[in-house]
Amino acid sequence: QVQLVESGGGLVQPGGSLRLSCAASGSGFSIYNMAWYRRAPGKQLELVAAVTSGGTTDYRDSVMGRFTITNDNANNTVYLQLNSLKPEDPADYYCNVGYSMGYVTYALWGQGTQVTVSS
Repeated sequence: QVQLVESGGGLVQPGGSLRLSCAASGSGFSIYNMAWYRRAPGKQLELVAAVTSGGTTDYRDSVMGRFTITNDNANNTVYLQLNSLKPEDPADYYCNVGYSMGYVTYALWGQGTQVTVSS
């Protein structure tokens, strides 16, 4: 069984930075994709950034140049560096990990971590 643990959310002033992390633990699995999503109050879940196990990244336009997703394959961890945070960035941020066990693929969600931007 694979488990995810997220950390790193919090309160930050506009223009500030945070670093989110999501660590997968378990045995017998191989990760092929890790991503961060967010859901702001009253809004739909949206993809923020994604990274494949090979390091290919993708970002939504509104965070391009401000957020950076990186993965540590050796430790099955994905990070999201949030810089230059704006009033439109507060949300619950969730990591999503795609992995395989044998010939079966799975997608697992983290518990979420809250990001608040306020002066």
